[in-house]
Amino acid sequence: MSTSFERYQCQMALPGFGMASQELLKNARVLIVGMGGLGCPTAQYLASSGVGTIGIADDDLVSLSNLHRQILYTPDDVGIYKVDVAAKKLQQQNPSVSIIPYRLRITSSNVMELISEFDLIIEGTDNFETKCLLNDSCVLAGKPLVYGAIYQHEGQVSIWNVLQKDGTYSPNYRDVFPNAEESQVPNCREGGVIPTLAGLIGCMQANEAIKYLIRSEETLAGKLWMMNVMSGRTQIIKLRKTSVQITGLVQTIRLMDYEEFMQHQKNFEIIDVRTKEEHQHFNMGGKNIPLDELEGHFSYIFSISKPIVIYCQSGKRSMEAARKIKKEFPEKEVFSLQNGIDGIPR
Repeated sequence: MSTSFERYQCQMALPGFGMASQELLKNARVLIVGMGGLGCPTAQYLASSGVGTIGIADDDLVSLSNLHRQILYTPDDVGIYKVDVAAKKLQQQNPSVSIIPYRLRITSSNVMELISEFDLIIEGTDNFETKCLLNDSCVLAGKPLVYGAIYQHEGQVSIWNVLQKDGTYSPNYRDVFPNAEESQVPNCREGGVIPTLAGLIGCMQANEAIKYLIRSEETLAGKLWMMNVMSGRTQIIKLRKTSVQITGLVQTIRLMDYEEFMQHQKNFEIIDVRTKEEHQHFNMGGKNIPLDELEGHFSYIFSISKPIVIYCQSGKRSMEAARKIKKEFPEKEVFSLQNGIDGIPR
């Protein structure tokens, strides 16, 4: 153990840190959801700082378009599950910590059991549905959640749902973004992101996690830290609790991969929610109902007896369409084609 503590001498030399804080890190259990642009630097710095147990959850494969910002991976890793690559490299980075990979997508059916094993949850996801799901599950379980988000040149960091001295909890995601799952902000692939931003925000998430774990009173609980990397400007906004009540988890939309879709497509009713022009240019069959016309076709959807598979170009519009259908017809079995037409093997 003396060897492993020797590697932490520089942080242990900090005023107020010492052996006590290092022991807190060693005994901590942290779950990182999403091993992309934010999860990579977060995991690397938590592993290097000696956080004893780090769970990493993701169901995605490394792709070439990831590499400009997800610098834990190399071209040799393309096509391999991110958590498999990350677990191996993080373990090599610090053999004294325990890395637990979870090759899965977080859903309403598995999230509560998964987070129950950890002291702190960190989300590095790129979709609002999972951000909301993690927030709501952490509120219900009384767990703190480190939040991070990036878009183009701007990023945000906070820590939600921290237990305060008076027994109350600090603001959570719903207090700031009450209807986030209905948002239309593009993801990194669609809207673009400067790669250095992912590193900066991921490092800030790791920093926030370390502060929380060593029981610092200087966390971002009740605050939202924001940065624009083009101007270099940062600001902190104070947050407040609202009357939003979380009583349960929103049911997540099930994803279907391309292989499964091709094997069983005859068993499904297929809907393309792209525009008419996109559908005419190229399609995978099924009825074309553009997303902005969906509500006008609810009578048709009501008449469908088969499970429904919805697709679009990237999977974003199909997820939104699936949520609208499930909200109107909770009993229907609805799937979104994972990664849409962009996910078709070339």
